Amino acid sequence: MTDCNDDCGGELKKEVVSDLTIIIEADDNKGDYIKLSSDVSLPPITVAEECSPPSRRSGVWYWVKMVLLFLCLGFSAVAVIKWVGPFLIDKEVIPIINWETKTFSPPVLTILLFASVAIFPTILLPSTPSMWVAGMTLGYGFGFLLIISAAAIGVSLPFIIGSIFHHKIEGWLEQYPKKASILKSAGAGNWFHQFRAVALIRISPFPYMVYNYCAVATNVKYGPYITGSLVGMVPEIFVAIYTGILIRTLADATNESQSLTAQQIIFNALGFCLTVATTVIITVYAKRRLKELQEEDKMLLQ
Repeated sequence: MTDCNDDCGGELKKEVVSDLTIIIEADDNKGDYIKLSSDVSLPPITVAEECSPPSRRSGVWYWVKMVLLFLCLGFSAVAVIKWVGPFLIDKEVIPIINWETKTFSPPVLTILLFASVAIFPTILLPSTPSMWVAGMTLGYGFGFLLIISAAAIGVSLPFIIGSIFHHKIEGWLEQYPKKASILKSAGAGNWFHQFRAVALIRISPFPYMVYNYCAVATNVKYGPYITGSLVGMVPEIFVAIYTGILIRTLADATNESQSLTAQQIIFNALGFCLTVATTVIITVYAKRRLKELQEEDKMLLQ
C-alpha cells in the first residue's frame, strides 16, 4: 500500500497494490528453488480519504477575543478616569499628597522613597506604592533613575542573605518541582543564557520577592543575576511611574474642581489601554520564552 498527497485538492490517496506471493517448490533434477509471483489479476485499488482542511476559526476567534478585551479595557479606563477615579482621589489620594508635601521636604521624601524601594523587598513588603509616589513627585526622568538604583540594592540584599541559607532554600525548592524547574533554567549555560533567563523571569508573573531569595539556590552568578534583574524590571518601573503620573493628573484636576476635557480623557484612556496591552504581551512572550528555555535545557541533559 502506498500513500500519495494531492496538493491541489487537499486529498490523501492510498493505493493498494497486489500481494507478493512466495512459493517454495521442490524439483528432483534442479533441487529446491523459490518462485516469486504476484497476482496480476487484481488491479490496484485506489482509496480516497478526505483530509480535513486547516481550520482558521481558532485564529479568527483569538483576534475577536483580543478586540473585545481591548474594547472592555477602553470602556473600563474611561469609567475609572471619569467617575471612579475622581471619587477615590478626592477621598484618599489628595489627603495623602497634602500630608506628604507638608510633612517632608523634597530631599527627605526622595531619601525615603529610595530607602523603601531598596529595603522593602528584603523584608517581603511591596515597593510598588513607593514607585507610584516617585512617579507622582519626580516624573519619568529622575523617578526612573531613583527607582532603578534603589532596585539594584533591593535585589542584591536578598541574594546575599539567601546565600547564607543556600541549603535550606534548595530543600524548600524541592517541594515545588514545577516552579523550581523554571528557576533552575536560569542557573545553567553561559553568562548570556543566565542573563536572558533572569530577565524573562523578572518580566514573567513569577513572584518578585520570592525569586530574590531563591535565585541563589539555582547557582546563577551575581553578574547575570543583577544585570538581568534590572533589565527585566524596566517595563514594571515605567508602568509604575506612568500610574503615578496618571494619579497625579487626576488629583490635580479634582483638587482644582475642574473636570478633564474629552481630549484628556481619550488620551489617558488610550495610554492606560496601551500600558495594559503591552504588559500582557510582554508577559506572555516571557512565559513562552521561559518554556522554550526549559525545553532546551532538557534536550541538553538528555
